Amino acid sequence: MSRRDEIRMTELEVTGLLEARHTVICATTGADGWPHVVPLWYVVRDGEVWVWTYGASQKVVNLERDPYATLLVEAGDVYAELRGVMLKVEAEIVRDPELISALGLAVLERNARGGEITHEAAEVVVRQASKRVAIRFIEHVRISWDHRKLAEI
Repeated sequence: MSRRDEIRMTELEVTGLLEARHTVICATTGADGWPHVVPLWYVVRDGEVWVWTYGASQKVVNLERDPYATLLVEAGDVYAELRGVMLKVEAEIVRDPELISALGLAVLERNARGGEITHEAAEVVVRQASKRVAIRFIEHVRISWDHRKLAEI
């Protein structure tokens, strides 16, 4: 077995990392060919990463032109603790207002301090939904690593 295989995360470990972290780094390709890299809050729905963002944002413009992106969720402050998952994905941009509102509320709730959102914050999300889109990232390739496993090898 290769070292790469030895540090690969299991499905359960990947799920745990995605549940524990809140920010996904999303790389799209700009019209000039350069990577466009942004952090986004996300939720996992039915095993897929979803985000909500402004419909006129550069990442959405890029994904409308080229739906392929790379996502990264990582953790660890020193080499021996580094773990992460990189997903090569295809983006589906969803413009259904009800889904966008529900997703926005789910993202807000997941990231709210104390786990509770105020009525006022929920109203802001619903009002913003008309300017936003939901993005479903369909996974094609997964690469994962957990350097904490190096101590076991």
